[in-house]
Amino acid sequence: MQKIALKLKTIRFGDVAIRRNPLFYAQARDQLEALEQASADTRWQWTRAQLGAALWCARRTAYGRRIGGNGEVETWPILDKATVRADPAAFLSGARFFTAKASTGGTSGAPLPLVRSLRSIVHEQACIDRMIGLLGVDAASARIAVLRGDNVKDPSDFRPPYWSYAAGGRRMVMSSNHLNAATVAAYAEALEKFAPDILWAYPTSLEALCIQLQRTNRALKVERVLTSSELLHSEVWRLAKRVLGCNLVDYYGQAERVGFAYAQEPGQYRFLPGYAHVELIPAAEEGLYEIVGTGLWNRAMPLVRYRTGDLIRLDKHASVADITLGLQSFEGVLGRDTDILISPDGVRLTGIDHFQREVANLVRIQVIQESLDEVRILVLATPGYGEADEAKLAGNVRKKIPASMRVRYECTDRLERTALGKAPFVIHRSAVKALLTEKGSEQISGHRG
Repeated sequence: MQKIALKLKTIRFGDVAIRRNPLFYAQARDQLEALEQASADTRWQWTRAQLGAALWCARRTAYGRRIGGNGEVETWPILDKATVRADPAAFLSGARFFTAKASTGGTSGAPLPLVRSLRSIVHEQACIDRMIGLLGVDAASARIAVLRGDNVKDPSDFRPPYWSYAAGGRRMVMSSNHLNAATVAAYAEALEKFAPDILWAYPTSLEALCIQLQRTNRALKVERVLTSSELLHSEVWRLAKRVLGCNLVDYYGQAERVGFAYAQEPGQYRFLPGYAHVELIPAAEEGLYEIVGTGLWNRAMPLVRYRTGDLIRLDKHASVADITLGLQSFEGVLGRDTDILISPDGVRLTGIDHFQREVANLVRIQVIQESLDEVRILVLATPGYGEADEAKLAGNVRKKIPASMRVRYECTDRLERTALGKAPFVIHRSAVKALLTEKGSEQISGHRG
């Protein structure tokens, strides 16, 4: 099913056959609508009932049998990513029919292989469609412009066009890695011609578009924007509203599908009821809580009490119970927003977490930008790592990094760490780091290498 699913995702029929499959889609949308209107008690009772079904599947996995978890979620230990990565097969439940393979983006430098059931894929689409609906658009018929991490063309090729079309012409997929002061006019003209109902963007790509429009005095009206997959700063939210004149919805989730939150205004995020059983575990710093979630829909690979590593900050008057049920808002998820590189042309290169995808014998990588035209990649590999693996890694890298940037690969047994002992996925040396600030961004716009 995996190859079929990948093919169908590029054509309009895939919307109906997979993501909006009629066996599950209408029910998922109705459940989401009902829960949004439900009381705290109804939300709690419904979630516990779904949780019981998810735990029944989890108990059948090799992991579930090993740890002896029962039908009460509190009897299960907190699960971290390293445990899943060590033996992904131990978390699989049931037959492999009508499932699809996936993986985490690898923002920590080590992707996690996943398996998703058809029903969980459909439910995820229903949640995204609900976000689009909040903007007043029917997702099934919407014209959508995408400005995210897609590989549209060679990053060294700056000849237009910088986009392609899919879904029968209803989707325009634009390259984030070609957007700079010299090309922004072409992007604006393409968006005006396509007239999308929604612009779906990475926050960093949205920021780059707005900044370049401002600096080149190019006006552009985009009525609706949907963002996800990265931290959206409130300043960028306001910038987008000011430059594009848009309404904006931002949502948070993970490839593991154990938590989903959204906001229609800066600092007003709510967990989406019916998506997962969410727990908030106090972190070391007072007022910070880690999101721990149990997915309710992926019976093919049920993850119980999974640590996301993502933190939220609550004030002392907040009700944790109301927060987890989506009845009370919180300021937002504290996530990474610096996992990008900057090219000599001033382009903010996104999709860096794609570098290590499908590379065998690889434990983790760390990407260090030494200067605007030099990147060093540290490779933690298993003994089987060889020339074919390095070639695959280099091929992935060149899909995102232009030829104007030198790339060095170094196999190592240790990564660089911060003073706090953390090993970031992306590190910027001081000269590059300065360009990530507002002052540095002004320097980027005039820098042509």
